[in-house]
Parts: sequence; C-alpha cells; structure tokens
Amino acid sequence: MNQARKIVSKHLSGRKVLVLFVLTNMVYLLMIFMTIPKVMAFSGDLKLLDMMPLGYDLDYVNALFSALGEKGRDTYLYSQIPVDMIYPFLFGLTYSLIFAYFLDKLGKLDSVFIYAGLLPLMAGTADYLENMGIVLMLANFPDVSKGLAGITNVFSMVKSAATTVYFILLILLMLWLGIKTLGELRRGVRSK
Repeated sequence: MNQARKIVSKHLSGRKVLVLFVLTNMVYLLMIFMTIPKVMAFSGDLKLLDMMPLGYDLDYVNALFSALGEKGRDTYLYSQIPVDMIYPFLFGLTYSLIFAYFLDKLGKLDSVFIYAGLLPLMAGTADYLENMGIVLMLANFPDVSKGLAGITNVFSMVKSAATTVYFILLILLMLWLGIKTLGELRRGVRSK
C-alpha cells in the first residue's frame, strides 16, 4: 500500500485534480450536448445503449439500430463512440484522484477506503468493454448475436453500478470531510 500511496500522492495537488476534473467534464458535456443528441436525432426516442443503466436485450438493440437507420448507426459509430473512447480514461483517472484527494484531506489515504477509489477505474474499464461491444454490434447489424448483446449489456450494467456506488461513497466522503472541518472550526473558535 505504501508504494501505491507514493504514486497517488505525487498526483494529488489540488490544481492537477481540478484541471483533470474540468477536462473530463468538458468531454462529458461534449457528449451530452453534441454527440449523443446527434445520434438521438435518428433514434425515434429510443435511448442509446450507453444511457441504459438498467440494461437492454437483443430485441432492444435491434429496435434501436433499426430506428437509427444507416445514417444514425454511422453517426453512433463515427461520432459518439470516438469521443466515448476518450471519456472512460479521463473519468477513471480523474475520479480516482478526486477520491484519493479527499481521503488525503481526512488523513485516511493509507486506509482500506483507498480501494473505493478504484471504482472509477472499474467503471472506465467496463465502459471500454461496452463500447467495444457496441462497435461489434453496429458492425454486424442486422446479424447481432444474443450472446454479444448479452455480454455488452453486462458491461453497461457494471459501468452503471460502479459509477453509482462510487458517487454515493464520494458524497459520504465529502460529508465526512465537511463534518470534520466544521468540528475543527468550532474547536478553533472555542480556543480563542
């Protein structure tokens, strides 16, 4: 754990974490406001596979890809997916460092809590595997196998679950830090 702490500690400056946070969220906003709506314009109100945290099946994949048509599928493949191949790396790195940054502020960087900071890396890995599955399904449409749709769905759900658990833990961590900071401020006021 000491070696991991040394590596993480080198990258925990507030400025570095902030720059990564801004960059990551700029890419996220690019997807939310540009590439996803560009694909959704062809979907007939069906959600993209990337945006279905509770999963999907082969019937849904076929319905979505049919609704998208050739132009929509090309837009998904050549517009949304390339940006979504940058985002998982940034998300995993940035949000792992954010968690470590707050743990460091609490003096808990050497604790077992550091492992919760691996959740964004897990989500990012699952996102890459999801993207690869989507690329394969788009390339093989209309001959998408049930197995490929099923495994891609598993990666979509793992990504969503890891992300959800991470953000719950991050909120709890920030509350813990807030309570600790308020306690220190109160003690400082009383000692004056």
